[in-house]
Amino acid sequence: MKKNKKHGEAENSERWLLTYADLITLLLGLFVILYAMGKIDAGKYAEMVAAMGGAFGNNQAGMLQGQKGVMQSAIPVLQNERQSIEQEIRNALNGTSQKDLVSISQNERGITIHIMEELLFESARADLKAMSLIVLDSLATVLKRIPNDIRIEGHTDNVPISTLQFPSNWHLSVDRAMNTGYYIILKHGLNPEKVSVVGYSEYQPLVSNTTVENRARNRRVDIVIITNVPRERTAVAQNKSVNNQTRSQK
Repeated sequence: MKKNKKHGEAENSERWLLTYADLITLLLGLFVILYAMGKIDAGKYAEMVAAMGGAFGNNQAGMLQGQKGVMQSAIPVLQNERQSIEQEIRNALNGTSQKDLVSISQNERGITIHIMEELLFESARADLKAMSLIVLDSLATVLKRIPNDIRIEGHTDNVPISTLQFPSNWHLSVDRAMNTGYYIILKHGLNPEKVSVVGYSEYQPLVSNTTVENRARNRRVDIVIITNVPRERTAVAQNKSVNNQTRSQK
């Protein structure tokens, strides 16, 4: 009996090793996490801060106290990219006679090209006018060249519509955006992998729908050039496009 008791005590005295091993494992995990947090991607961090700053109405949100170097060097790069793309768009539109019906703005998402209904469509229709094709052709020369994702958004005013073709403003806004995007893809070979289409109906107006002039401004198609996403995504899209072209040539 005495021998068995001593053997049991010896086994129990070694249980501290289990606790010690768990502690070492937790410490290892902590140091791995701290190391990962220390390896910050400057580009992604700057894009995130720029997006947050735009959402809270402060384009200089990235200039935080004590955050020099990464913040002050990366955010101007993003701003310079937007300015460069906007200038390319303006240069492309200079040769068109209908440029007064097109406006350009910037926000936290990127660059938005607002194209008025008067240029693109007849009232309550979604077929592109012949006069609109000149503007879309000019814009396509820039959209094809840049690697950014493109988001095409349809908007209407708040006057209800109910026809066989368009039971609601939702249907009309989606069809207008889709026809605009599909023309550029089909006619100019814009990479469809970087294009998305959405309809917002009357729910994202530029101005209040209180006057005839304001409602005309709200009836539009917006082409948004996204500049707040990591470049790795667009690089993947470009690689896919190159691979597809290589397969087709074979």
